[in-house]
Amino acid sequence: MAGGSMSSLLRAVFVMTFMWGWYCCVAKQGTATFYTAPYVPSACYGNDPNQFPKGGLFAAASDTIWGNGAACGRHYRITCTGATNQGVPKPCKSGSIVVKIVDHCPAGCAGTIDLSKQAFTDIANPDAGKVYINYEQA
Repeated sequence: MAGGSMSSLLRAVFVMTFMWGWYCCVAKQGTATFYTAPYVPSACYGNDPNQFPKGGLFAAASDTIWGNGAACGRHYRITCTGATNQGVPKPCKSGSIVVKIVDHCPAGCAGTIDLSKQAFTDIANPDAGKVYINYEQA
């Protein structure tokens, strides 16, 4: 390998390593559950049918990220990281999703974020019911 090619390869590896290190430290850890219809009225937008993004990727925020309503309309990148129970040992699907916060998860919410069933199904097996996640504002 020529010196310039090796230098470029090492530089690329360094940048990728740095970016992964930055991502892992910015993302927060939590749990995700899911809820099903009816989704309205929501705490953010009431009965407005335009509040839901195409593809059904939306969520209700727990008090952890709700911020007295400040979370309304924010987008979060969610990645499933593992099982919270023994029922489904490998519940996660690869990849991540971006969801829009449209609601507030009521008192006693079982997760950091309560995803629409479609959003949950995109990252995990719904039979798991609750999974560990990494999340960050997108």
